[in-house]
Amino acid sequence: MGMSDLDELYRGVILDHYRNPRRKGKIAGDHIHAEGNNPSCGDEFYLDIVIEDGVVTDAAMQGQGCSISQASGSMMMEAIVGKDVSEIQDLAHKFRLMMTIEEGDNPVDESRPGAVLGDLEALQGVRKFPVRIKCADLAWTTLADALEQAAATAS
Repeated sequence: MGMSDLDELYRGVILDHYRNPRRKGKIAGDHIHAEGNNPSCGDEFYLDIVIEDGVVTDAAMQGQGCSISQASGSMMMEAIVGKDVSEIQDLAHKFRLMMTIEEGDNPVDESRPGAVLGDLEALQGVRKFPVRIKCADLAWTTLADALEQAAATAS
């Protein structure tokens, strides 16, 4: 698969998640709610999660903004349900390494697209546009806030 083919595939994945966001909505009953926004562009992301015995058993998102922020949120929602908090924190770390938000080696294996981060790898092209990295990270910073709330209420 050539690089332009891969770029086209990644663009398609981002647009699919933007047009058809996964887990869009709200959660009724006991849950943790967190809100994030990017004041520089107006993107908004709202997150509801349910954590039972350290595992995210349900998640829902709402928000509005650019295709990057909303697609990243949709991809994240698919990636976190069914995982325990430590797995999610590891996933967030790998995402931030891929996006160059954190210092370190990119965990993505270019020879095996999707092997490390699944659909989230489609966002690595955003690194070419540093101003848009915050768009891709908005859902993840909102999730970090939710996990901090969960840890505070558990103790």
